[in-house]
Amino acid sequence: MQGSWAQIASGGLVESHREVGGAVSIEQRFFLTSRPCAAVRFAQAVREHWGVEKALHGVLDVSFRDDDCRMRQGHGAQNMAVLRPMALNLLRRESGHKRGIKARRKRAGWERDYLCQVLTG
Repeated sequence: MQGSWAQIASGGLVESHREVGGAVSIEQRFFLTSRPCAAVRFAQAVREHWGVEKALHGVLDVSFRDDDCRMRQGHGAQNMAVLRPMALNLLRRESGHKRGIKARRKRAGWERDYLCQVLTG
């Protein structure tokens, strides 16, 4: 095998069942990896991946109201998808304010000195 496919050592399928209001939806996701992987380790890796994804999305949605964003024109949505996690990392790094990310974000919007402190570390 040649090219990028030559590095594939194993793959797996995850099937998710979800019931909302009596309606059942089934979704299948396929994963490829460059490492040999037993089924138990594969399942663990998938759970870890979605745990990280869920944790990041949850913070972005609560602190930045990410799901409420209605940008639809130009490159605005893509730009914000890059800028929000960057802002989240800067706010997490700032340790002088002991409140949550949402409160730090608000304070940075109100106080120019605090904003500079967040941006410069």
